[in-house]
Amino acid sequence: MMADLVAEVGGLLPPGEFVDGVDGGDGPVLWVSAGPTTVSRWGRMLEEHPRSGLWPLLLDTEVPGETGRRPWNDGELRPGTASRPDLYDPGRLMARWWDEHLAEEAYPGTTAPFGAVWPGPAPRGVRRESPEEAAAAVAREVLARRPHCPLGLVAAESGAEALALLGWDGVADREDDTGAYAAVLASWEDRFGARLVSADASELVVSVAAPPPTEQAALRVAAEHFAFCPDNLWQGSEGTLPRYAATLVNSRTWTFWWDRWR
Repeated sequence: MMADLVAEVGGLLPPGEFVDGVDGGDGPVLWVSAGPTTVSRWGRMLEEHPRSGLWPLLLDTEVPGETGRRPWNDGELRPGTASRPDLYDPGRLMARWWDEHLAEEAYPGTTAPFGAVWPGPAPRGVRRESPEEAAAAVAREVLARRPHCPLGLVAAESGAEALALLGWDGVADREDDTGAYAAVLASWEDRFGARLVSADASELVVSVAAPPPTEQAALRVAAEHFAFCPDNLWQGSEGTLPRYAATLVNSRTWTFWWDRWR
């Protein structure tokens, strides 16, 4: 199926290759361009997605401190291992993760003013632009910082589904089932016009069409981010929810990084 979908848009693509999961499975789960991509090509594939069924991603396969690129099936993909995102209640997931993070809290005060009480999911945001416009702007930001990123294509209806289908392994130190994280991402797609733009071994970059407009609104979103990815605060310079929330106000870029070798 993957090969057939790619063949139908072959005229729009540069040279590339198919990538199987770690265990092979039923065929390729990902197509990756042989060289770096451009904002215009990535944007064209996002535009084509409703017709092609292929979700575009910017993929960073370079290893810091090493020469060359790491194969994407070198421990990063576990297709077929994730459950369906729609099996989960995102609010309950984040409440559970909140409690688990507090149980290992090494930095007291991180979750003030909420403390130990999960405040619940943030309200739906108001879109300032279309999700496609926000995604294109964030893709431009990513490629400005990482011009070596190739284009990846996944046969998926959304970025959240792509994450689950790939069995992306960046959260392996915290959760075995990528489908759980995809469920939260799907909730953000609905509430905030979020789109998954980029992925590497331990980082996701998401565009947002409906970011929180004030620090008060951003505080609830920040709580969701802490539940989803505590290392954003524990390993970041902000350190507390209020300081982290200030970085989210009117920001169309959400970045999540997990310390995989804690």
